[in-house]
Amino acid sequence: MVFELSVKSNTPLTGESDKNTVARLFLENIGYITKGSEPEIPMKLFMNCFMSQPDKPWVAEEMAVMLETSMPTVYRHLNKLKSLDILEEIKLEDPKTKQVKKGYKLRYGNLTKAWTFVEAHVSAAMENYRKTVDHLQSIVDSEHRKGSGPSGTGSKKK
Repeated sequence: MVFELSVKSNTPLTGESDKNTVARLFLENIGYITKGSEPEIPMKLFMNCFMSQPDKPWVAEEMAVMLETSMPTVYRHLNKLKSLDILEEIKLEDPKTKQVKKGYKLRYGNLTKAWTFVEAHVSAAMENYRKTVDHLQSIVDSEHRKGSGPSGTGSKKK
């Protein structure tokens, strides 16, 4: 799964005391909830499942019933959270059917601890961007030393 996070300048939401307001604004800021979209289902998934019972492994079918929505909708929002790497996947065996299903819970049962994975991914991504920037600059510098023009065609300036 591809790690994807929207990173933009923001003001910490530390002055807000309503957990749902803080969660909604935070989830909008990081790109989990799209501004202008209906946030009810992704908010319920995040808050009612993973934040209210962070140690409980949730099965997709159970989430669909709780959210009163379809499985594709659950997976669409679940996959966004999985791509952040804040959830851990657990294999669960149904005692009645002996069927093994995937369960999902908040990593370490704690958002603060789970967020360290996000920060590690951001750090690695930024390091890779830095390497690309440095590489691009070295190519440009090399071409300038050889006297090639800005068009990249190799023509010399006069």
